[in-house]
Amino acid sequence: MASARMIRRKPCMPAVPPSVPHADRRFAAFLFDMDGTLVDSIAAANRAWSRWAARHGLDPAPVLATMHGVRAVETIRRWSPPGTDVEAEAALLTLAEIEDVEGTVAIPGAPAFLATLPPTRWAIVTSAPRDLALARLGAAGLAPPPVIITADDVSRGKPAPDPFLLAARRLEVAPQDCLVWEDAPAGIAAGEAAGAAVAVITATHHAPLDTPHPTVPTYEHLAAVVEAGRLRVTART
Repeated sequence: MASARMIRRKPCMPAVPPSVPHADRRFAAFLFDMDGTLVDSIAAANRAWSRWAARHGLDPAPVLATMHGVRAVETIRRWSPPGTDVEAEAALLTLAEIEDVEGTVAIPGAPAFLATLPPTRWAIVTSAPRDLALARLGAAGLAPPPVIITADDVSRGKPAPDPFLLAARRLEVAPQDCLVWEDAPAGIAAGEAAGAAVAVITATHHAPLDTPHPTVPTYEHLAAVVEAGRLRVTART
């Protein structure tokens, strides 16, 4: 008969399914990316960027493969010829994206999960400009928290840690005491560089992501509880 396998757990922590990320830790705050993490805006973003690529005589496929998770100016700078007015192009693209949010929806379980969080203990940290972020959140039926960091707030976007560092500062917590929720490699790298713990949402992924961080498909089985003034991820009951 096979011997029983003993699992050592930290004291005072209840047993949880292995799919609950960082269940053995308590955090001061949660920092969420938006696109692909809280909202599924892939179809709308792909439409806007495909039109932009076509207008400039570019193959949309490589543009779409590199635009996710970073600021529009980074992608435009990467694919445009020298002398392009990057800021003007980004402004036009943003207007097109704001006008087309059709099909933008919340990641399954996200509204209920966010509802379990104290409003001053979480932030949205997105590479989108503020007006676009608010448009997509509205289309998905999600109310923005008091702290939302956008492309307009930093001079260096993801994968630099600056957006997450600014969010932590505005929440008055240490970045090392935060859990970053991300879906894209650039955002994951930014969370790592900020010194935060990272959880990866894979709802919009079409292929496995090679990452050392815990991954979950959606928030449908997750909840958050406040213990001794700190946040912990747990299984929804």
